[in-house]
Amino acid sequence: MSLPLSHATEASTADSPSAVAKRSGSSFYWPMRLLPKPRRNAMFAIYAFCRCIDDIADEPGAVADKRAALAAWRRDIKDLYSGGIATSPITRALQEAIERYGLPRAELDALIDGMAMDVGTGLRGPDLDTLRRYCRRVAGAVGLLAIRVFDRADPDTEAFAVALGEALQLTNILRDLTEDAALGRLYLPREALELAGIDSQDPDTVLAHPNLARACEAVADLAEADFADARDAIAGKMGGSLWAAVAMMVLYHRVLRRLRARGWRDVAQRVRVGRRESAWVALRCLLGAPPAT
Repeated sequence: MSLPLSHATEASTADSPSAVAKRSGSSFYWPMRLLPKPRRNAMFAIYAFCRCIDDIADEPGAVADKRAALAAWRRDIKDLYSGGIATSPITRALQEAIERYGLPRAELDALIDGMAMDVGTGLRGPDLDTLRRYCRRVAGAVGLLAIRVFDRADPDTEAFAVALGEALQLTNILRDLTEDAALGRLYLPREALELAGIDSQDPDTVLAHPNLARACEAVADLAEADFADARDAIAGKMGGSLWAAVAMMVLYHRVLRRLRARGWRDVAQRVRVGRRESAWVALRCLLGAPPAT
């Protein structure tokens, strides 16, 4: 007998996936919005799921409550693969995407594992291997789900998805240094801090250190290498159904380059691409003529 999914996160799943995506202001919105409806719905479902579990990790609350909420989502995902009845807009949309595109449960579980790394003390100057494991869970998993929605899951596109996921997450880390510090987090890897002569993992201390720029540039170099690996993985195959992923790559590479151009003295100065630019990049990629980064 099918059982209804739990509602430990009911308040955060009350909105439709498309409403969650639109409200977020994400650079991903227009690449997702211009997809054919079934793929668009699936990508909105994945995005809304990510938004919900990310909010659990980021919003104020007791650690035990956060872990319980993530555990409830883990049960919900398990139930989606074992005949459970989805009763919220997000779980219903996820169930449809799973059935239509064969989304692997392991990647949805990996996303929850990644968010769990942010609960409690979270990451502070992790070693590079730990940071890469975090990126694989919170970003690479999204890519490996997305390429199935785009109907292009093969060894090359899987390598593309993992490399691009790390590139995007490292860019996010460099963009969000101030916001992360306010949550007590510091994702800059220990190796980059040591290379810059910074012997602290305290977020406020690191952000005020005169050598912060050296650490940030080292991480930016890692991101640039990941962007290059992503492009190489699909060399000559950047059109067709992968156009939305290519648009995301172009948009985030622009963010990374603008961060480097801005410099690292005032890391609170926000760098972003606007909705109009995002829409233009998405349309160019849809038409098979990706703009330069």
